[in-house]
Amino acid sequence: MRVPETPAGRADAPVATAYPLLVFTMLLWGGNVVASKWAAGEVSPQVLTCLRWAFACLALALPARAGFVAEWDRLARHWRYVLLMGACGYTLYASLFYAAGLFTSGINIALFQGSIPVLVILINYAVLRVAVTGAQVLGVAVTLAGGVVAATHGDWRVLATFAFNRGDVLMLVACLLYAGYTVALSRRPKVSGLSFFTAVALSALVTSLPPLYAEWALGHTIWPTRKGWVIVLFVALGPSLVAQLAFMRGVELIGPNRAGLFVNLVPIFGAGLAILLVGEPFRWHEGLALALVIGGIAIAERLGRRR
Repeated sequence: MRVPETPAGRADAPVATAYPLLVFTMLLWGGNVVASKWAAGEVSPQVLTCLRWAFACLALALPARAGFVAEWDRLARHWRYVLLMGACGYTLYASLFYAAGLFTSGINIALFQGSIPVLVILINYAVLRVAVTGAQVLGVAVTLAGGVVAATHGDWRVLATFAFNRGDVLMLVACLLYAGYTVALSRRPKVSGLSFFTAVALSALVTSLPPLYAEWALGHTIWPTRKGWVIVLFVALGPSLVAQLAFMRGVELIGPNRAGLFVNLVPIFGAGLAILLVGEPFRWHEGLALALVIGGIAIAERLGRRR
């Protein structure tokens, strides 16, 4: 996506805005990884998914109401797109993400999350024929290496015993869905970001009801405990509301290929939050992973824009 120059000639102004938005988004999503682990036994996956969007919609009710009503006709003309974005990017991704944590390790979840930028670039090329530069390929490889270092805690023997299970398959499907959502964001209707997010959040709430019913019918429902309600409020207002709005704006500013690259910061922030909140020591592999991820983003951003 070519950024038009401003009257003052500051072509990089949107990039300067996108960077902090995307980094903050990844910090919140790193917190979501921790929350998903804390949720075990406190609130079941589908209850958490449904409630997070219910609270997000409540939070949007007043600030988004006027714009949403004004732009309703334009949104209604794209109702299939809005429904799919909410169902795939929010409901199914979150449902599979939380369910995967019941069957696979955090290491495998982090490894699969690191594949999202690769999937974004591949889908962008396969579906939209967006060109991929050599610097982007190199940047993705370096940042993916950083995600692997973070996920394996520097123990390469983990990769030798890497095996697929039910949770791995769920997480792979979740990553494919979110990568598709990221690519499709560039084609969203010409409405304000707040109105669009409100429509997609409502779609996510509606489409989260059938999985919730299925979970209840199977007898796996766990309604939130006191700690569970804290987790629900955090994921609703942080990773669901603020982070999604910030990510949407970041994609709008620099495009899905470049914005998707920042997803590799999630395992890094997840490890950092574990150090701060759980008291885990900061070891050499966390430092190496952080250097690789930041270096990969710099390669894709700086070298990728050189002619």
